[in-house]
This record gives sequence, C-alpha cells and structure tokens, in this order.
Amino acid sequence: MPRLPTPASIEASPAAAQPLLHAVEKQLGVVPNLFRVVGNSPAALEGYLGLNGALGKGELEAATRERIALAVAEANGCDYCLSAHTYLGKNLAKLSEAEISANRNGSSSDSKAAAAVRFAVKLVKARGHVADADVQAVKKAGYNDAQVIEIVLHVALNTLTNYVNEVAKTEIDFPVVTAKAA
Repeated sequence: MPRLPTPASIEASPAAAQPLLHAVEKQLGVVPNLFRVVGNSPAALEGYLGLNGALGKGELEAATRERIALAVAEANGCDYCLSAHTYLGKNLAKLSEAEISANRNGSSSDSKAAAAVRFAVKLVKARGHVADADVQAVKKAGYNDAQVIEIVLHVALNTLTNYVNEVAKTEIDFPVVTAKAA
C-alpha cells in the first residue's frame, strides 16, 4: 500500500508540477506513477527531469543506460524501477530477455557494456567508494572520462528513483517484475 500519495491525475497534482507532468505526458504518452509521486514536490520533479534530460544528451547509448538502470534497481531491490526498466529495456532499448537477466545479475553479453554494468553495481554496493582498479577497468573497456562520470550520474539518478519508490511504496504501473533481494 502506498505510503505517499500518487495524485490521480495531472490536474490533481500541485499546480507548479502540472506543466512538467504535461511535458512528461507529451513525451511518453502517459504519466507513470513515479512522476506523479515525485511531483508532490514540484522542485524535486524539476530537478529529476532536468538531470534525466541532461543525461539523455550524454555520450552513453540508450541501451547502456537501461542496462545500468536494471542493474541498479536489482542491486537496490526496487521492484517499481525493475518493472519499469524491464519494460523500457524490452520495448525501447530492444534488449533481449537474456540480456535483461544478465544486467540484473550485474553483467552483459556485450563486453564493453558488461564493464559499465559491473562498475555501476560496484558503485551501489560500495556507496561510491570504488577502488582505483574499478575505475581503470571501466576505462580499459573503452569508456572515456565523460562516460565514466555519466555512469556515476546514472547510478545516482536511478538510486534516487529507487529510494523514492521504496519510501513511497509507489504502485507499480508496469508489468510487475520482482527483485531477487536487495
């Protein structure tokens, strides 16, 4: 049962959040519950959308961003984000079931992407306190400095949504996928 309210519609959301939620609806065709929950704080919604939009213009490809989101959701035990990113991974990034499973397990069938996913999981588990060897491994796999920073920011962005959804107990509005264990 949700612990924080999910406004039933854009119009039921705080006035300052409504234009942002309309923009989400225009882009996605729907407004997933996550956005309406975060929209309880228009400032938080603006910040989330700003960082998400900026990272979407970064150097990491969409499939790698989804792989990271899946790995982080699994590592943090967030069923909402795991459900959302499994759906997005299949339908937008065109990831296979096997690839999604590998991502959830902290790897990938693509060797370069596997390095990013492994690094992302290490970031989560070590709360950012990774070793020099971890940074060197992701760089050796072919990621440049900007991409390493983007991986860190994608981990932070996904951790943010994982935490919001776990605190709020956001109702899952995607086909439900359950994390193995946090």
